Amino acid sequence: MIPGARLIILGRQGAGKGTQCVRLSRHYVVPHISTGDMLRAAVREGTELGLAAQKIMDKGGLVGDDIMVGLVDERLQRLDAASRGYILDGFPRTVEQAKSLDGITTDRPIHVVIDLDVPREVVVARISARRVCRDCGTNYTATGREKQPWICEVCGGDVMQRDDDTPDAVHRRLDLYEEQTAPLIQFYGDDGRLVVVDGTQTTDQVFGALTEVIERSRR
Repeated sequence: MIPGARLIILGRQGAGKGTQCVRLSRHYVVPHISTGDMLRAAVREGTELGLAAQKIMDKGGLVGDDIMVGLVDERLQRLDAASRGYILDGFPRTVEQAKSLDGITTDRPIHVVIDLDVPREVVVARISARRVCRDCGTNYTATGREKQPWICEVCGGDVMQRDDDTPDAVHRRLDLYEEQTAPLIQFYGDDGRLVVVDGTQTTDQVFGALTEVIERSRR
């Protein structure tokens, strides 16, 4: 990747987006910037925006666009992102956030937006099969052939399905994602910045497709 490349990775939960973002970040030596990481870092460092976000979260509220855009702006101005580029994961989530992002990146605009596309039924199957150790957090995939009780190979804790990984819970999250993201995908598609990558391929095939799109966007 040519230094300074800037991209956004979109995709449903369960599409393997997080894993691919981490792999791309290591491959190209650019920061992987996610909204969750930004919020936690800002709160931990006690920045003005971090303190404002913490007050809202402590009351059980959702952090608004103004704070999220401010956090992103603050993060993108750091030396690593400014000099080497970055991968944005989890932001923007709405058209309004996308427009604000364009406003704060006028001098260094986003080069490409990639939608890692995986059909809903595949996402539901993947997440519904996910199991996690209650004690150490190690993730597993259920095949239906596991001994019960299922004991973690790492720490010996109980391996269980999270309450929010049931098919009904997954469908609710996907409904919310699609309600927010369908207009966002159209927004980026209309101005020619969106590229769709098939996320149902093998992990290595998806990675290869992503790197091809990134390299092509900077030629």
